[in-house]
Amino acid sequence: MKEMILTQNELDKLLINLPRNGVVLLQGDLASGKTSLVQAWVKFLNLSDQVTSPTFSIMQKYQNENICVYHYDIYQQGLDGLLKNGLFDNLFEEGLHLVEWGDDGLKEKLLQFGILTTIVKISIEKNKRKYEIL
Repeated sequence: MKEMILTQNELDKLLINLPRNGVVLLQGDLASGKTSLVQAWVKFLNLSDQVTSPTFSIMQKYQNENICVYHYDIYQQGLDGLLKNGLFDNLFEEGLHLVEWGDDGLKEKLLQFGILTTIVKISIEKNKRKYEIL
């Protein structure tokens, strides 16, 4: 486990420690900074896309010639929503999959298929955020 306490302007220090492909589950309370982290990550990867929370569409995709980032928000429907909408299959695609509200149920389901995940837990620390990488 790695732990960092950072401001929004310091996120590059975190992002250099995070994967560029695979599945990353982003966990934290409402307004803890999950979407803000995805926005910084997409910018860090030199993608020019405008990142917004895909709460209602469940998934958005950002890409250039070097990388494809899949951004999921499963707050409304959880793992069942991914399965019901056929989006679970996307997690097998090459690229970086950032899943807001990814929980232990999703982690276990992915493990059944041999897909390891990185978990980033975000919590509020005054005017900063604490990031725990598991």
